Amino acid sequence: MKKSFLLLSAVTLIVAGCGKNQEQKQEEKQPENVQVLKLEPREITRNVEYSTTLAGYEEVNIAPSVSGNIEHIYVEPGTFVSTGTLLVRIDQTQLNSAKVQINTLGVELARTEALLKSGNIAQSVYDQLKSQYDVAVENKVFLEKNTFVKAPFAGVIAAKNYEDGEMYSPQLPILKLAQISHLKAYINIPESYFPVVKKGMSLEIVSDIYPKDTFKGSIEIVYPTIDPATHTFTVKLNIPNGSQKLRPGMFARTTLSLGKVDAIVVPYQAVLKQQGANDRYVFINNEGEAKRISVKLGQRFDDQVEIISPDIKESDELVVVGQARLVEGAKIKIKH
Repeated sequence: MKKSFLLLSAVTLIVAGCGKNQEQKQEEKQPENVQVLKLEPREITRNVEYSTTLAGYEEVNIAPSVSGNIEHIYVEPGTFVSTGTLLVRIDQTQLNSAKVQINTLGVELARTEALLKSGNIAQSVYDQLKSQYDVAVENKVFLEKNTFVKAPFAGVIAAKNYEDGEMYSPQLPILKLAQISHLKAYINIPESYFPVVKKGMSLEIVSDIYPKDTFKGSIEIVYPTIDPATHTFTVKLNIPNGSQKLRPGMFARTTLSLGKVDAIVVPYQAVLKQQGANDRYVFINNEGEAKRISVKLGQRFDDQVEIISPDIKESDELVVVGQARLVEGAKIKIKH
């Protein structure tokens, strides 16, 4: 019993001694030497950049509503056409039958009208025949439109899926017509900018294909709802393209200026990145200790970058030298 008591006392003394040694080591650990920057708001021009894919302002599949043999396609991919240009001629069998029916009904209608005036037939007989005739005329107009297919607007033929003599089925369009002198694009903007993005605002468009050129556009529609999954809202862009340098399908970057705002801008190297993630953070001086603050990056200005965080405030002292050696709560010594 006495031996057990002595052993327990010895263990206790050893543990206590180890704990005291660890505390002494922590107390003896020298603070990290750092340099800090006192944060002050800076006025910047708020520019936001988004990537997008350009599209013809109007695009349509040339797909007649009736099936039939394709007699002739008048255009090829790359052909520029004006409004009303004849693009495709489909087999005219149905159209010719409709014309014959109209002629027959027209003769019968004229005869019935004469009988109606002489009082030899009832009004209802005439009305029924007149209705049949009107339907036949509408059908003829429909078949003419879908037999002699014309361009609904000026543009360029972007695709061709059939050749002369092939049987057309509405499941696959014959041609695709796209407008290229006038383009559109869509971008998704974070909800935080919703109050300041307005219809009619101008923006710049650039393409890597033309690195020296800047194209102009404007906001045509600001969609009124926020996507709950991404917390963004959609904006439709209107892009004049008189030079026709830009083309539907091109990748482009858009820059939208949202005016001047006050922001916190710091040296880019002061912002650290967590390994294995894209999380960014900085350290500030918290009464002689390092305090880690998660931040988001805003605009970049050469070697400076905007940082955004509700935990960052004016007059905070940001660690700009020695921050890579710090951990949360580490003692720091400010060198001037």
